[in-house]
Amino acid sequence: MELNLETARQVIKATEERAEQVGQPMVIAVANDEGNLIAQHRMDDAWLASVSISRNKSYTAAALDMPTHELANASEPGNSLYGLQTTDDNKIVIFGGGYPLEKGGEVVGAIGVSGGEVSQDRTVAEAGVEAWEELLSEGVTADD
Repeated sequence: MELNLETARQVIKATEERAEQVGQPMVIAVANDEGNLIAQHRMDDAWLASVSISRNKSYTAAALDMPTHELANASEPGNSLYGLQTTDDNKIVIFGGGYPLEKGGEVVGAIGVSGGEVSQDRTVAEAGVEAWEELLSEGVTADD
């Protein structure tokens, strides 16, 4: 079970609309359950660095089956995951903006958003999660 390109585009569109409401250009990445990129969109004037950061946030959320902001405390010095962000070819992100996308309790993909303050990235990414959940309820999503 994996996300398809059309569904990823719909999630990105809804996410971009929230970024416009926040007033911050963002880069939005949607990955499959293995963290491989399905689609990515860079809004006009979004930071170039956000291209790789958003992709890595989606990778992290998919690879670890959790939102990236949940890794912050555990990866501080002295805690059990200290240094986590230096592993996996430095693709692990330990700050907010990456969320898994679930279907039937299973992670089938992830979204990563970068371009603003962490709180903005989270707010915008959460719009993508909401769009995914709406698409699920309409039955217009992943291949089975």
